[in-house]
Amino acid sequence: MINYPAIDPVAVSLGPVKIHWYGLMYIIGIGIGWWLARIRASKYGFSAEQVDDLVFYSAMGVILGGRLGYTLFYNLPKFLSDPILVFKVWEGGMSFHGGFLGVFFAGLYFAHKTKRNLIDILDFIIPSVPISLLCGRIGNFINGELFGKPSDVPWAMVFPGGGPLARHPSQLYEAFLEGCVLFVVLWFFTYGTQNKRPPRYAASGLFVLLYGLFRIGVEFVRVPDAHIGYLAFGWLTQGQLLSLPMIILGLVFLYLAYRRQPA
Repeated sequence: MINYPAIDPVAVSLGPVKIHWYGLMYIIGIGIGWWLARIRASKYGFSAEQVDDLVFYSAMGVILGGRLGYTLFYNLPKFLSDPILVFKVWEGGMSFHGGFLGVFFAGLYFAHKTKRNLIDILDFIIPSVPISLLCGRIGNFINGELFGKPSDVPWAMVFPGGGPLARHPSQLYEAFLEGCVLFVVLWFFTYGTQNKRPPRYAASGLFVLLYGLFRIGVEFVRVPDAHIGYLAFGWLTQGQLLSLPMIILGLVFLYLAYRRQPA
């Protein structure tokens, strides 16, 4: 067992103003993603100004979509009784799937504004997304939330809100798979070793396929939200249910990218 490194969730206190690590991690992730997009911009035909605009719209999509997605996907009964819940960001709660939809609609707006193909925009911006996922999961770990099931693996930890039992640090599993692994795969697939861009749909398809697989896998050792629990069979979670369409969409996108063209 490893001791959980109890870190104060509040990074900086300035009188009544408190800056939390979780919020800082979002800012750091978006900042690194913006820098990486700038590096890849010329290969995809984007100007620096267009990258700045796209990252800004995507960041708004992540924040607004993530919060709205959480209230609708994970807290719908409470939201229906108290619609103001969506604005109570200080109570916590963000959804990746909602944030992903937010980025999609941000890309849709940017495509309309710049007269570009939506999939080309998504293929360009998506390889930068795993860094934000990595930072967000580190923020979850610092908060001591979204921990895993009890376990006797050598790296299990006792989380402050998880009772006396040592548990899987599922936040770190997701940080590694959804963040590190997904970033390395997408970066080398789209930029690192190829002389030309992958075909349209390929990067987006690979992202949603791998994220769906990683998320479903980690959910088997992660404790579901207490107010939702398991949806069926004693193991199916809301996160798995929301990730299944991503796997299907990823396979469809990869098929469209690599289908044989008629001679």
